[in-house]
Amino acid sequence: MTDLNAWKIYAAKLEKFGAYLKSCGMSLAYHHHMGAYCQSTEDLDCLMSLTTDNVGLLFDTGHLTFAGGNPLQSLQKHIKRVVHVHCKDVRKQVLETALHSDQSFLNSVLAGVFTVPGDGMIDYAPLLKVLADHQYKGWIVVEAEQDPALAPSYEYAEKGFQYLNGLVKSLNT
Repeated sequence: MTDLNAWKIYAAKLEKFGAYLKSCGMSLAYHHHMGAYCQSTEDLDCLMSLTTDNVGLLFDTGHLTFAGGNPLQSLQKHIKRVVHVHCKDVRKQVLETALHSDQSFLNSVLAGVFTVPGDGMIDYAPLLKVLADHQYKGWIVVEAEQDPALAPSYEYAEKGFQYLNGLVKSLNT
């Protein structure tokens, strides 16, 4: 995390932009992301504390996990701000290799650190339960950020959808 004054300046700009979008009937969905200004749990907590609900949250399970965060704890903490969800899983072995070899984020992605839900280390059942318990009505995107030559897009998108769909159905029984 950079210095607090820089965060306050950044948050004020996002707050102003989010308020403008609300006046136009739209919502700002801020996407925390590896390699960006806001990537860690600490960054996310800081940004959410410095802004109001003018700044919604695009919650990304994969990027938060890559940054060393706990997606369930962060989702529980910020659920009221979530306006969009990216369900992306993380391959534990690829992540550990990337972190221990000080591999760049881009090279980690190229090495296959990300995959679709159900093909990695993230437990999605409690995450979906939190979303359901809070009557989340926004988008949930199955995402992988992986090389389609190694992981065919349709096959993996279907795999991720089927996995999440099965979990959602189990919540309703």
